[in-house]
Amino acid sequence: MDLTARWAEAQSFLEMGGPSIWAIAALSVLTLALILWKVWRLVLMGAWAGRTTERAVDLWTNGQATAARDLLIHRRSIRAVVARTAITARLNGTFNATDLREEVERVAQRQLSRARSGLRALELIATIAPLLGLLGTVLGMIAAFQTLQEAGSRADPAALAGGIWEALLTTAAGMAVAIPASVALTWFESVANRAQTDMEDAATRILTRDAPGTSPVLAAAE
Repeated sequence: MDLTARWAEAQSFLEMGGPSIWAIAALSVLTLALILWKVWRLVLMGAWAGRTTERAVDLWTNGQATAARDLLIHRRSIRAVVARTAITARLNGTFNATDLREEVERVAQRQLSRARSGLRALELIATIAPLLGLLGTVLGMIAAFQTLQEAGSRADPAALAGGIWEALLTTAAGMAVAIPASVALTWFESVANRAQTDMEDAATRILTRDAPGTSPVLAAAE
């Protein structure tokens, strides 16, 4: 089957579903684009890169503060950024305990916000796609029964059945879009949550342990 025939078949399918199916088709394209963009963005952010940060934290706890900082100095992953901020602040020794924790928390929140960007759009698609499908089905059923009423005793059951299955196409299409959107949303949220846990663990180990040769955290002003 050539490309022209495939396009004609797809266009026929869209026409059978009415306006709702066109909206769902647009959402399907948007969903695919969002998923690909989000994967690419997480890769650039190093959302799955945590071994270097773990080694740096181990160096810190073993008393090699400068080596820990140098290991992270050129790293751009979200875990490395938070750990580097904490290590650099500890080495400088200019923050009291409260200010230091607030600074590390600020950087961590910013990184997590970047990691979670776009998830609300996926959540919205997963919510409205089935509703659009249901709306199309209801409108199709209304049209089918109006046709049945107008036909009266001359109604053709085959024609009614055809109208019903065409109406149900939108429900199936809406679910076909919502399911992968929900799966992708859950996956991306798990990636962000795992990164948050790792960042909290690294920050806690850096802030609560004094590496030999470094200044302790200054006490908060009373």
